[in-house]
Amino acid sequence: MAEPLLPRYIAPLLQEALSDTPVVCLLGPRQVGKTTLAREYCPDYTYINFDDSTLLATAKQDPTGFIQSLPEQVILDEVQRVPELLPAIKASVDQKRFDREASAGSFLLTGSANLLLLPGVQESLAGRVEVINLSPLSEQEKHRGDSSLLEALLSSNISPQITGEQSVIDGVSEAVCWGGYPEPNTRSAARARQWHRQYLNAIIQRDVKDIAAIRDEEEMHALMAMLAFRTGTLVNISNMANELKMRRETTEKYLTILERLFLVRRLPAWHRNQAKRLVKTPKVHVVDSGLAATLSGLKVEDWNKHDSNFGPVLESFVVQQLICQASWLDGELKFSHYRDKDQVEVDLVIEQGKQLWGVEVKKAASIQAKDGAGLARLAAQAGKHFQGGILLYCGNNTLSLKQENCYAVPMNMLWQ
Repeated sequence: MAEPLLPRYIAPLLQEALSDTPVVCLLGPRQVGKTTLAREYCPDYTYINFDDSTLLATAKQDPTGFIQSLPEQVILDEVQRVPELLPAIKASVDQKRFDREASAGSFLLTGSANLLLLPGVQESLAGRVEVINLSPLSEQEKHRGDSSLLEALLSSNISPQITGEQSVIDGVSEAVCWGGYPEPNTRSAARARQWHRQYLNAIIQRDVKDIAAIRDEEEMHALMAMLAFRTGTLVNISNMANELKMRRETTEKYLTILERLFLVRRLPAWHRNQAKRLVKTPKVHVVDSGLAATLSGLKVEDWNKHDSNFGPVLESFVVQQLICQASWLDGELKFSHYRDKDQVEVDLVIEQGKQLWGVEVKKAASIQAKDGAGLARLAAQAGKHFQGGILLYCGNNTLSLKQENCYAVPMNMLWQ
């Protein structure tokens, strides 16, 4: 008997959007479960996949006629392959604009690229579309957890808790190395790594061509491999271009393509206008830690090796987990990182209105007096707007830090 599907906690938001919005766009990397989610929650919708070459050619040849021939409610899968359809979708929605009930949920689009940013998309769907971002599976979804660490942080619901003698928790290296794509999580470690490699090959050979012309596939591969080694570090386009022997403009273009395909993200720097001593360069993170681990040559058994690159990959893992958890919550959250001229850092800054929280990441299982210095510096910069923070580490106890309302929290609280 087949195993039940893992829950996707963003599903209620998808259903809510379809109830009152003409066009709902479900965006995310390939193979994260967009099609499965769309078809599970919209079983009565007609399903059209533009990986079908015949349908793709027909839609490109006559976008208006194609849209006019569709039934009332339809799923258009991998729509980034046919950006020409968006003006026709806009026209179709506008024809029904006086009957909001009839037009709600007419189109459910899925895309493996951020199609609203793609060149060639001339018409705006502003006011007619709601975008929902589907991330790779979070550890909370894998473990079917019913409450999120992010929610506990924002509601000041974290307190010291001693569960026993200080010890190392289990499962962190496995969570990082398998990542969040559903398919590798059903495989052995070696087969998961093979899946990650084939996945990247397929995207560069096919999906990249849907959104941009690139000169050399090998250059794109080399850049992605470099980003895996440099995940969690400040973006330095000139340095990367020099190492890869590429033009700076080409490196920037390729990085932007990888962002649009949801493979990497640039995390902006937090700053206040008066804080002149803050570094304002973004960080780069590979979105899926499993893909980053494979490209970096990291395995579960390397976790305790001092010369391994697990620290930065763990940081990217935490950033992704919390951004994923944020997608289920009401209220707009902004994410950034903090770094000043003294190289004091906070890995993730979370803002809601004027309120602000900090998150640091530590691979070790013990806490020292200096830990949390970044949170203290951030608190000093933010003043009364600082609400608290956490230092995620690999120990088993939740402990108070020196800075008020800040705690060292076990890494597995992300999913337990």
